[in-house]
Amino acid sequence: MQPSADRALPTAADVDAAARRLAGVALRTPLLTSPVLDALTGARVFLKAETLQRTGSFKFRGAYNKLSSIPQNERAGGVVAFSSGNHAQGVAAAAQLLGMPAVIVMPSDAPRPKRERTAALGAEVVLYDRAREDRAAIAGEIAEKRNAALVPPYDDPLIIAGQGTAGREIVEDLAAQGLVPDVIAVTASGGGLTAGIALAVKARMPRARLYTAEPEGFDDHARSFKSGRREKNAALTGTICDALMAQRPGGLTFAVNRDLVGAGAAALAALISGKIDVKGKIAVAVLSGGNVDPDLFYRLVA
Repeated sequence: MQPSADRALPTAADVDAAARRLAGVALRTPLLTSPVLDALTGARVFLKAETLQRTGSFKFRGAYNKLSSIPQNERAGGVVAFSSGNHAQGVAAAAQLLGMPAVIVMPSDAPRPKRERTAALGAEVVLYDRAREDRAAIAGEIAEKRNAALVPPYDDPLIIAGQGTAGREIVEDLAAQGLVPDVIAVTASGGGLTAGIALAVKARMPRARLYTAEPEGFDDHARSFKSGRREKNAALTGTICDALMAQRPGGLTFAVNRDLVGAGAAALAALISGKIDVKGKIAVAVLSGGNVDPDLFYRLVA
């Protein structure tokens, strides 16, 4: 898919502009290390801890970059977004900081804590049936009625650029240690985080290799890279990774990723399992978010 004229692909310069908007607002999350991970993988592994970002995931970066770019005279109608939880909270938090009303369309089966935290940030939550209703259509109707700006979860140049600031930080923080990344593994749903990081990293370290990491049964990026076109997942639900269930890569995100990213196997699991060979290399896994459903987490570790 080629982007239309009014949806030009974002660039590394857009990521740099996003970094300036986010300075002092988004957290510069740390790169964590563990001797145990190094021993398991045979690599020097760094974890980009977006679990420590505002609202618990990288999504705040793109949301704030998008919302802060809306002209003041167009903010009265607020914003409308659709999300299973992380983008929802990112948009709600950004809207709260900027004094804008927000409506978030969320699936009725989204983890309860994500729904509650989104509402606690001041957003109006509208629930829909993931299996029977079209979230984008619902959000579009609300935005039109309220004269609000629609804030997509990934397929938007400003969203992609905002997410890319995480990649910019990875390169800068490794460089401060005299290191260059060989491999970066990024979890992929719609592909916005992957695309943004790819733009930021490849502009500075063109020899670095980037991989997507996806749940089994939701490997639309891996299949799309192989076929050269956007492939669709057959299932709508069925993985514990509730934030990684986009049906197919975004149009803009895939246009970036098919040129800059290699197919992968989520990110840390791909390194530990050997899905990505990192022996003897400098490897980074992006911990994209930590908003796990506590009930599900309890069942998994019990």
